[in-house]
Amino acid sequence: MKITEYITPLKENIDKAREEGKTVVLVPTMGFLHYGHLAMVEDARKKDENHEEIYIVMSIFVNPLQFGPNEDFNKYPRNLERDSRLAQEAGVDMLFVPSIEEMYPNGKSLTTVNVFTVPDGLCGAFRPGHFQGVATVVSKLFNIVWPDAAYFGQKDYQQFIVIKQMVTDLNLPITLIPYPTVREPDGLAMSSRNSYLSKEQREQAPVLYRALQEGASLIDSGEKRMEVIREKIIQRISFQTDGKIEYVEIRRADDLSPVEIINGTIVIALAVHFGGTRLIDNIIVGV
Repeated sequence: MKITEYITPLKENIDKAREEGKTVVLVPTMGFLHYGHLAMVEDARKKDENHEEIYIVMSIFVNPLQFGPNEDFNKYPRNLERDSRLAQEAGVDMLFVPSIEEMYPNGKSLTTVNVFTVPDGLCGAFRPGHFQGVATVVSKLFNIVWPDAAYFGQKDYQQFIVIKQMVTDLNLPITLIPYPTVREPDGLAMSSRNSYLSKEQREQAPVLYRALQEGASLIDSGEKRMEVIREKIIQRISFQTDGKIEYVEIRRADDLSPVEIINGTIVIALAVHFGGTRLIDNIIVGV
């Protein structure tokens, strides 16, 4: 595995891989890797264990544009030595670890990417500017790497839909691969921010997924009233944890538009604060 901080050698290595006829796959991350990240690499690598056909680029970049002024940019967990070892073991060919100066030479980006409507509600209602920052940095990574395919975890479901809309609207020739949420044995969605949780908070956090499963079970049993399902989820989280609920919402899975009566494929999404730690999760249900 090669590692670079700079765009020019990254492009040179990718060009060489293309000359060898390899398919370029991008796995963008903010680092402090967990198995959710590594599972995406392993999924791509299993199709080409000998590194003869697929060239996997993983980026590690904590993007300042997607953090608000009171969010955790400065304390976001970082451990490049550990991440490099895990990425190599998983089968990454090139690890791209740019500085802020390499990605934003002027300290900021005067050009940004906005995807309208999709960021409305859910996380977008509570993190203004977040998805503009996400779309901008992903657009930059796509233009730097020009991957044939890119993986995005479904835990960040709204992020995936934003990127999917951007790829569609801008006619980008990139195949997006949504990867199912990877969970701990007790159901908690894997996240770099789980490292912030206290012992008591970590014991309570799996209730989020159990509450989502209860909501999905209600739908499977025929319940179509959105507010009934939301209230059940809210009650369970409120009664069994000390978490502060930011939102519980039910949206159409394909475009995140609001629903009144549940039908088709929907996503139930939530965000809950445990102290200073904000956790998100979701579950997709077909009706």
